[in-house]
Parts: sequence; C-alpha cells; structure tokens
Amino acid sequence: MSQSFEFKRVTAPAIAKRKGGQPIVALTAYHAHTARIIDPHVDILLVGDSLGMVMHGYETTVPVPLDLMIMHAQAVVRGSKQALVVVDMPFGSYEESPAIAFRNAARVLKDDRLRRGQARGRRAYGRDHQISHEPGHPGNEPYRAHAAGGEPDRQLSAPRAPPF
Repeated sequence: MSQSFEFKRVTAPAIAKRKGGQPIVALTAYHAHTARIIDPHVDILLVGDSLGMVMHGYETTVPVPLDLMIMHAQAVVRGSKQALVVVDMPFGSYEESPAIAFRNAARVLKDDRLRRGQARGRRAYGRDHQISHEPGHPGNEPYRAHAAGGEPDRQLSAPRAPPF
C-alpha cells in the first residue's frame, strides 16, 4: 500500500507569526527546476524581476513585462509544493495609480495558484486594496538608480554576512 502526502504551502500569516523568532529562509527561483530543488529547504521562493537580467539578457529590470513575471511565477509554482511564492511587480506595473497597481497585482494573484504579489516600494497600494503588502527586501532596483542618475542605495538595515 502506498501512502500519499499532501504538502501545505507556507502562508504569509505563518511567516508574520515568526517575526522575532525562527529565521525565515528565502531564495530566488526563476523556473520549475530550481524551485523543485530548493523548495524543501526554504520558506519563501522569490520570483524577482532580476530574472530579466539573469535569464533574458536585459541590462536592467526596466524592460521586464508583467506577462514575463507571470510566466516564470507559474513555473516556480508548478515546481514547488510548500514554499510561499512571492512575485515582484516589475517597473511600470504599479507606479501610475493605486487602481492600476491593484489590477496588475490581481492578474498575478489570479494566475496559476499564485499567492502573493509584491510591489516593491509601493506598500500602501497593496494594503489599501486588500492585496497583501510587500515583505520587503533590499533588492536590486536599477530603475531607481537610472531615474536618479546613479547607483542604487545599498544601505541595509541588517549587517552584511561575511564572505564565503
């Protein structure tokens, strides 16, 4: 007789309850293969807009379209069973107005069991429209640097880990 096990995904409220307690493990995944390998070892899988540079050869994240983010997020969800999948909202998908931010975040959340959209730097858009707010991370934001005419601010609230 064979047994089957149903995996339960990590939820955003479960992550929030761990604040100040057990550390959270989060890694970036852009496709099903990586998600399948690291899923048993992480709490969060981030589908970051940096996939435009890493996987598609863009010089910055600015040209990454929302449809590309959704496609990669679908693959990560299919390759994972338990990690919370967090999806970056790419440049241009949330800045114009709260209504557009909501509409685009809803597209992400409706698609292929995706659980959480992230609008980096636009926390209020999600919270005001009942879409979960950003978990926050000191990510690569080349579009901000481009707009400001320089390098992105790399100050972190936590100390950097020592090199390997």
